[in-house]
Amino acid sequence: MKSVTPSFAALLQQFFTQRLMLQKQVSAHTINSYRDTFRLFLRFAAKRLRVSPDHLTFDQLNPRLITAFLSELETTRAVGVRTRNLRLTAIRSFFRFAAYEMPTHSEQIQRVLALPTKRCDRRLIHFLTRPEVEALLHAPDKRTWGGRRDYALLLLTLQTGLRLSEVTGLTHQNITLDTGAHVEIVGKGRKQRAIPLCKPVTAVLKAWLNEQHGDANDIVFPSIRGSRLSADAVQHLLKKYVIHACQACPSLRAKRITFHSLRHTTAMDLLHAGVEQSVIALWLGHESVNTTQVYLEADLSLKEKILAKTTPIDSKPGKFRPDNRLMTFLNQL
Repeated sequence: MKSVTPSFAALLQQFFTQRLMLQKQVSAHTINSYRDTFRLFLRFAAKRLRVSPDHLTFDQLNPRLITAFLSELETTRAVGVRTRNLRLTAIRSFFRFAAYEMPTHSEQIQRVLALPTKRCDRRLIHFLTRPEVEALLHAPDKRTWGGRRDYALLLLTLQTGLRLSEVTGLTHQNITLDTGAHVEIVGKGRKQRAIPLCKPVTAVLKAWLNEQHGDANDIVFPSIRGSRLSADAVQHLLKKYVIHACQACPSLRAKRITFHSLRHTTAMDLLHAGVEQSVIALWLGHESVNTTQVYLEADLSLKEKILAKTTPIDSKPGKFRPDNRLMTFLNQL
């Protein structure tokens, strides 16, 4: 009995419903990103081939068409290299799925999978210093409901390093404020992790949750209408508070602060506290310890400490003086 080759439309629907949602159970953020990629791609393909999206065939999705689509993103829509590579990643994921469903098109699929990503400059990350953090936390007006909500949201983020989607998706059942206070989340890659809460953050969250009187499944930081805050709304709030904080801390004007900068700030605080990279990776939910390397590269103060331990050029090396036994014992603890 001959197997029926699915149409491109059916295959794309299976990719989202079966592969991404059912099998891999990816996050809503990933679903939205992949969805937006194929919206743009289908509109481009329909215009280029003069065929409606419903009548596109898999054979028409060749490397030349995909390369033209990526080029248009950069030229017409003026997207950056990183965004261009993210769109290519979504397309590659679909073609890897198609390799199992349409083995007769293996040559075409391999040619698409071989499309290279573009290399781009890796800029140093932006993070907040302690005076900048204090200025930001003083910006919300705690006399209002929204100000208390935003203060608790910012404080929790700066201590835990949660991602934007993780913070906005928090429910009351995710937070434990008794002995061993902590927050439990299912983050990127469906990885579950628990992050301990310090006493000041616990006290603020306890007061906020008592004010909410919510059920276990209610959102911790809801909008005025009681729904989940959108990413744009949180970015808008942060931008407003950064502008206000600039009055007390002008150094913020020289930085491009996004919500992810708060996550970077958490990582830098842990790094300065002497926490190992592997522990920071677990704390932040990184896929690999290598991801944490970017914080070492961005930390000028750590580099200055390393420089202080080196012997400057054209200088005489100092005479080695060993620590006494008691100091050696204490240093080894």
